[in-house]
Amino acid sequence: MTVENLSTRDKKHLWHPLTQHKLNKRQLAIVRAKDALLFDENGKEYIDGIASWYTVMYGHSNKHIVSAMTKQMNKLDFVMFSGLTHEPAIELSEKLMEILPANQAKIFFNDNGSTAIEAAIKMALQFYHNKGELRDTLIAFENGFHGDTFGAMSASGLSSYNGPFEKFLLKVVRIPTPQENNIQEVKSRLAKILQENKCAAFVFEPLVQGAAGMKFHSAKGLDELINLCQENNVLSIADEIMTGFGKTGRNFASDYLENKPDIICLSKALTAGMFPLSITSCSQAVFNRFLSDEVHKGFFHAHTFSAHPIGCAAALAGIELLNSPEIAERRKYIESAHNSFATRIEKHEKVGNVRVMGVILAIDLNIEMERYGNLRDDLYDFFVERGVLLRPLGNTIYVLPPYVITNSELQKIYETITAALETI
Repeated sequence: MTVENLSTRDKKHLWHPLTQHKLNKRQLAIVRAKDALLFDENGKEYIDGIASWYTVMYGHSNKHIVSAMTKQMNKLDFVMFSGLTHEPAIELSEKLMEILPANQAKIFFNDNGSTAIEAAIKMALQFYHNKGELRDTLIAFENGFHGDTFGAMSASGLSSYNGPFEKFLLKVVRIPTPQENNIQEVKSRLAKILQENKCAAFVFEPLVQGAAGMKFHSAKGLDELINLCQENNVLSIADEIMTGFGKTGRNFASDYLENKPDIICLSKALTAGMFPLSITSCSQAVFNRFLSDEVHKGFFHAHTFSAHPIGCAAALAGIELLNSPEIAERRKYIESAHNSFATRIEKHEKVGNVRVMGVILAIDLNIEMERYGNLRDDLYDFFVERGVLLRPLGNTIYVLPPYVITNSELQKIYETITAALETI
């Protein structure tokens, strides 16, 4: 009897995300992972240069987190969170309040990044509904990405994700991201939008737009936009799902801002990739709008696995590691190494722009994809063949590794990118 490998078995029944299966090759079958390394079914190793979509920031199979989850599993596996509570959720709320921006006061649990955004948008819309106001418009950045559920998709601005659903989405008005040379122009456009629409909330990825190609924007400019929204009684929602938990050099990208968001969404590195869990946090003022003698003014939104005890245990263990001396040192090293590499390649004829923020390195290639062909897929294959897992975004190569990546592993990623630049 012939035993089929995992890649062959996969093709029989599985439908993968973000995949055109008629064109796609076999999926790479991973059987084991440790720290910054993945191992396929043939024993080949790969450096996880993007921390598996920026989640496993403390490394795969981190013993400290696995131990915390195992301990919790043996004590309390799961219980619904409506009408009941438990210590892991309570302790996690307390620990998050120690590191979140000071205006945050309440924690609402969801189960992934999209649903964290979905809850935030519904909070904002109901915030005004409870006040007797109809606010039907969201403000968002051009080319933003916030998830794939309908509210989150509405706030997103990437047609490659939204195309078939454009006619079914919420009303969203978009503005450019603020750069140092266009802040006043963007502010003027926002002021006009606020004047001409009934706006409920401004939804944004703070400082870094992930799916758009790790595009950066001005903290000063974002600060001024949030301030303008606050002056016009419009809520601000920070999507920290990608940027949260140390990736930008601070615990949260919102830490670079003077004007703090009213609502913050967290997921991905929240549980270090160990468990599907997300959080929508908010200020006391937002929470208070839902307090009423009228039952229907409560926030009637729920997920079966809200505040899952095992996920909370993983998140608590991750927070313990976040600013530990070892992780803090590695974060600084990665940022320094990124900057050194950026300096070496910034004048390369095939590099249009290179930028670094915290542990995020992004390299825009000055190659037109239409003229080259399937650049993104060819780059992906090039990296995988050499034992490096990177997923370029269009013509942008980015590196966002686990904090525990070794110096030699990081250098191998740089060497492989350099080889790609010479080979393209």
